[in-house]
Amino acid sequence: MAQHYPVLLAESLEYLAIRPDGLYLDCTAGLGGHTSAIASRLTAGGRLISNDRDPQSLAMAQQNSAQWADRIEFRHGAFSELKKAGLQGKLDGLLADLGVSRFQLTDPQRGFSFSADGPLDMRMDQTHGLPVADLLNHQAEKAIADWIYQLGEERRARKIAGAIVRARPIRSTLHLAGVVERAVPRTGPIHPATRTFMALRMLVNREQEELDALLESAPSLVKPGGRIVIISFMSLEDRKVKDSFRELARTERALILTKKPVVPSETEVRENPPSRSAKLRAAEMLM
Repeated sequence: MAQHYPVLLAESLEYLAIRPDGLYLDCTAGLGGHTSAIASRLTAGGRLISNDRDPQSLAMAQQNSAQWADRIEFRHGAFSELKKAGLQGKLDGLLADLGVSRFQLTDPQRGFSFSADGPLDMRMDQTHGLPVADLLNHQAEKAIADWIYQLGEERRARKIAGAIVRARPIRSTLHLAGVVERAVPRTGPIHPATRTFMALRMLVNREQEELDALLESAPSLVKPGGRIVIISFMSLEDRKVKDSFRELARTERALILTKKPVVPSETEVRENPPSRSAKLRAAEMLM
């Protein structure tokens, strides 16, 4: 079983202000860390819907939270499908952790990481869409450069895209990482392919579009007095969450509960280094 460290767990629970008989939605079940913690605070009259677009993660979350199975309903789907789940105005709280799970990153067959060689896939739901390899091997150089620059905020995107096109067909994760490293050699502790891999993952999973869909639908799903808690890991995501909450506050639909984003403690970062870039923002719906 993959080891799991739910990020900002105590802070998430604090801002959700869980009512034992309430209805809650964990939009990103992952391996079930947040799901288990929320469910453990519910009584028999409470209910949690635990959602994820990755069927493998969802199965693991179900297994890891089996102790609370009587109060959890598991749901497979993307953020953009939540508006069809019949939850309008019913939720007491909604949580979304936008990070990639440790299971996804450490399984070479998923293609998210270059720590070991594997197929260049990166799809969170492998039943839909095209793997990254298909996109890299058939799209124009300019399109690839734009993806890497806009989503990965990689200033050397043009040089990287040119190297990718010259090296096609790109065969695997380590092949791509090597192509990038030869094009833009390492100058520090961070591998030069890091931003490229992040950008391609965001692209193939339509992460920005899915986050936009979540931010659009979440206020209509949560009842007055209910709370929205979102944990992001990238500046692009955090800006979207911040701007969405500010607009809700401007129109007096919500009260922002976090004037500044909540970040992990030194202890949490030491115990779980991937949490270091996490930022939590929370808002309470007023209408």
